[in-house]
Amino acid sequence: MHHRRVWGGLVAASTVALLCACAASAPRLSVSSSTPAQPTPEVTSTAPATASAPAPVHPVGDPVVIAEGLDVPWSILRLPSGATLISERDTALVRELLPDGSLRDAATVAGVVPNGEGGLLGLAYLPGDDDTGWVYAYFTAASDNRIVRMPVTGAAGSLGLGEPESVLTGIPAAGNHNGGRLEFGPDGMLYATAGDAGNTGNAQNLDSLGGKILRMTPTGEVPADNPFGTLVYSFGHRNPQGLAWDSAGQLWASEFGQNTWDELNLITAGANYGWPEVEGIGQTPGFTDPVQQWSTDEASPSGLASVGDTLFLAALGGERMWRVDSSTGTVDDWFVNSFGRLRDVVSGPGSTLWFVTNNTDGRGSPSPGDDRLYQVQVAP
Repeated sequence: MHHRRVWGGLVAASTVALLCACAASAPRLSVSSSTPAQPTPEVTSTAPATASAPAPVHPVGDPVVIAEGLDVPWSILRLPSGATLISERDTALVRELLPDGSLRDAATVAGVVPNGEGGLLGLAYLPGDDDTGWVYAYFTAASDNRIVRMPVTGAAGSLGLGEPESVLTGIPAAGNHNGGRLEFGPDGMLYATAGDAGNTGNAQNLDSLGGKILRMTPTGEVPADNPFGTLVYSFGHRNPQGLAWDSAGQLWASEFGQNTWDELNLITAGANYGWPEVEGIGQTPGFTDPVQQWSTDEASPSGLASVGDTLFLAALGGERMWRVDSSTGTVDDWFVNSFGRLRDVVSGPGSTLWFVTNNTDGRGSPSPGDDRLYQVQVAP
């Protein structure tokens, strides 16, 4: 772990040392002390600290392997029952994690047509009137990206998913920039990240669903308080792939840049985040700047998790986990070049963090057993 940047010029120090990975099948931890190739301007936090904010947390000890043998995993979904589902992009499978660390096929999502970065992507869960509820899936079909929901059947250890019900179709799709993250917000609405599908014009076009963060009811309708009277919640995005809410109910999103800057954005309804006119911090009137930016070789951010008010961002190209303390602005990175490409991260049971690698996606260097799901303890 090494500290990078802090908002408002605050400087943090750390004496945390990372030990060798204790799991025999896990790669040895590697800690880089190199400085970034390009300096990052200081950024003032737009998330004010409060006396009641949860204490920031950081990883403690060594990540351990929970499961292995995943094929291009994309989204980790932990259910209230304690069960865990993982989507696989290219197989269209939803895998269930069993208590002994083995995996079983819970369902194959019908209609998925893998294409480059497209395929079966994000998962989300909505409780139902009974004890089962719905699993939502964002995926690439033959001509578009779409969202469906499927009733959960069976109990933990033998979960299944029923026939899909359409929630939203017509999201632009391509071999890249598909977005794909799904999350239910504290307001009960479903949020989805949609990339520009390789067409930069989509991002500034309010008539397109591409290059946006979308907000909808659980059945795909437009909420009455959406800023434009459509599903568009914010726009000017290139390829956002992470969503998380802090304890104040503020929405954060991670986003792939093009050649220079990847972004962490604080999302405001109706705001324009600048793509393709601006990449990173542009200080340009009319556009909302990111709260934090990284050079693209340090990040390529995908999944985003909030533990209290500490944000954890899984980096693919950067092969590390970024930690952002939203109360002080401290930014540091963990597990640098230790496990390869990191695709998703979620809050785990107890005081843990779970993350999944993505080394089998054609851009990584998989080792025997990849891809893997890891768990690490977190503490103040």
